[in-house]
Amino acid sequence: MKKIASFSVDHNKIGKGMYISRVDGDVITYDVRMKKPNANDYIPYAAAHTIEHLFATFARNSDVQDKVIYVGPMGCRTGFYFLTRDEVSKTEAIKTVLDAMRFISDFSGEIPGTSSEECGNYLEHDLNGAKLIAEDMAGVLENWTEDMLEYKK
Repeated sequence: MKKIASFSVDHNKIGKGMYISRVDGDVITYDVRMKKPNANDYIPYAAAHTIEHLFATFARNSDVQDKVIYVGPMGCRTGFYFLTRDEVSKTEAIKTVLDAMRFISDFSGEIPGTSSEECGNYLEHDLNGAKLIAEDMAGVLENWTEDMLEYKK
C-alpha cells in the first residue's frame, strides 16, 4: 500500500496552528493542531469529547454551516480535523475555527448532545478542560493568516 498524505508530513516540524492537510476535489481538510505533536502533552479524552460536541455544534450553526462536511478529533489527540467545501474561503475557515474556539472558551451551560439518547459516551466530558484548550487555541489563531496554512517543510 502507498503511504497516505497525512503520514508524509514531518510531525516533528508541526506546531500549534491551522493547516491545510489535503484537498480532495471540492473538499478542503484543515488540520486544527491544538497540541504540538510528540511533545507528551495530549488532549485528554474527556476534554476532546467536549470540544468535539461544541466545535461541531458551532460550525454547523455558523455562517458556513451548509459547507461544513465534518468536525472530528484526531486519533493522536493533538487536534481536530475541520472539513469544508472549497466555497469557504481560507480566511472564512480560519475565522470559523477562531470563533468556535472563542465560543468554547466562553461556553457555560449544558453541553449539546450529552444525553444517553444523543451520545454513545455521554458521561465522559470535561467542560473546564475543553475551555482551557480552546482559550489557548484562540490565542494561537488570533493573528493566523492564509499564508500560515501551509505546513513548514
